[in-house]
Amino acid sequence: MLVLHGGRADSLTPPPLLNLPGLRMRPFARAMEQDSLFADVLVAFVRYRLRGWNGHRADPVQDARRALEELRDVAGSLPVVLVGHSMGARAALRAADDPQVRGVVALAPWCPPDEAVAQLAGRTVMALHDEADQITSATDTWNYLGRARAEGARVRGIRMPRGRHTMIRDARLWHRLTTACAATVLGLGPPPGGGQSDERTWSTALVDADDITLPVRRPG
Repeated sequence: MLVLHGGRADSLTPPPLLNLPGLRMRPFARAMEQDSLFADVLVAFVRYRLRGWNGHRADPVQDARRALEELRDVAGSLPVVLVGHSMGARAALRAADDPQVRGVVALAPWCPPDEAVAQLAGRTVMALHDEADQITSATDTWNYLGRARAEGARVRGIRMPRGRHTMIRDARLWHRLTTACAATVLGLGPPPGGGQSDERTWSTALVDADDITLPVRRPG
């Protein structure tokens, strides 16, 4: 599992030592590491050279690709799930064309209307977004999932009731659902919210987080 934190639209400066977007993703990684389903899963973080996306440069995408290569050197050719927040989710979605990537868990992702989706064919994309988010648009996220599905991706959108962009309010729900989604992408568990058929499970129909019952498991 490769974790990608958020950043800025434009910045050519390196992330600071006290990098709050990076720190915000640590509890997500910790929740996954403590889950018994992830006992044999390696969790790694992408380290950005620069804070910004920076237009056509798409700097964090290059960082994600480099991290995937480094992960291959360490762990070999194993299936990978990318877990990204905001700009990190956009980078994860771009980098999902790597042959080892099974799919992406996108948290409050930044999905501009013209963002590419063809690379997601055959991948699983699960997105969590609070529609009250004023930094990135949940509507853009749901539209992105629709375009990705048309390209052959398995998609599921989960409407979060609280948390906005920082995902701090009701953080435990964000952590637990992210863990469940990552497990789904890796084939370790069923999709949160279930569904009686593949057509119902992998569709653009949104699922409300408050309607999802998650199993209680022992720590890993």
